[in-house]
Amino acid sequence: MTDDDTNRHRAGRTGLIVKIPEAEPAVRGWRERLDPGAQEGVPAHVTVLFPFLPAGRIDGAVRRALAEALAARPAFTVRFERCHRFPGVLYLAPEPDGPFRELTEAVAERWPEAPPFGGRFDEVVPHLTVAQGHAEAALADAEAALVDSMPVTARVSSVALLVHDGTRWRERASFALGQAP
Repeated sequence: MTDDDTNRHRAGRTGLIVKIPEAEPAVRGWRERLDPGAQEGVPAHVTVLFPFLPAGRIDGAVRRALAEALAARPAFTVRFERCHRFPGVLYLAPEPDGPFRELTEAVAERWPEAPPFGGRFDEVVPHLTVAQGHAEAALADAEAALVDSMPVTARVSSVALLVHDGTRWRERASFALGQAP
């Protein structure tokens, strides 16, 4: 979850992510040093929707609606074969990225009051952040080292709801995707 908004650390903020544990061996060390999200407890992931609703609004009805919306999307397999950049950010690009876009669209359509990244971007680009907010040399070092760790293949079968407690991000719930035909 990339967000340079000063409210990122506010208790009660939420986000929906797809955890990518298969990428942890390759990216953990880099993320721990170069990604503030990792330092706050966020695992290697691709963001589905951030910020989502305030934690106080996530009741049983919202959880049921999330479960229903996400179960309608099939589970899928993804590969991370190369690094890409945004200004000041190094990330792994998922291939295909369409299923991640569809997850984001499904949730954002259901909760239009929670647009992806607060509506700051015209296009949401699915990505697994490795480093952000560091000098170009640090990003280049991480990118050069990651080349030998790829490709990473992952099976995506759920979406996690994370909630910030004022200090760290914690998983509050997990929602299963449907089974691929």
